[in-house]
Amino acid sequence: MKCQKCAKPATFHITDIVSKGKHEEFHFCDEHARQHLAPAEEAPEAPPIGELAKKLAGVPGAGGPAMRESSAADKQVCPVCQITFLEFRNTGRLGCPYDYEVFRDELMPLLESVHGETRHSGKVPRRAPRNTQQQTTLIQLRNELKRAVAAEDYEAAARLRDKIKGIEQEQA
Repeated sequence: MKCQKCAKPATFHITDIVSKGKHEEFHFCDEHARQHLAPAEEAPEAPPIGELAKKLAGVPGAGGPAMRESSAADKQVCPVCQITFLEFRNTGRLGCPYDYEVFRDELMPLLESVHGETRHSGKVPRRAPRNTQQQTTLIQLRNELKRAVAAEDYEAAARLRDKIKGIEQEQA
């Protein structure tokens, strides 16, 4: 089927509801579909969750609260992945699951305002480690692997890679 406005193939098939029981069908290429839907795009798009986290955490320039003073919490460091709370505030991403414990006091109000809840009640990946000790070990090994590769110590990197694969296969 061809686009209603040009000779390109129609890749979008849009049905507009005009009134009760009445509708109009359109068949457009990418370009003409965007033009047709442009009026509907006036509503602001939902920001990515990382941007929302930055905004709520008070990252300067993210539209959040006014610039914050540097606090003692910003200097906290996760012993597993070495991320600081300030890095989390700047990127909107945590480094490892252990960060939720390290930054608990700062994250709880943020999680509650974003999700309305502070407990996870969703699915867990099948590959997820069954116990937190294994998970912590995997994170530490992956960080060591990154450092070994950065230092161009490929023998150590190969040993670490094999350890990681062994632990992951035990979990499967």
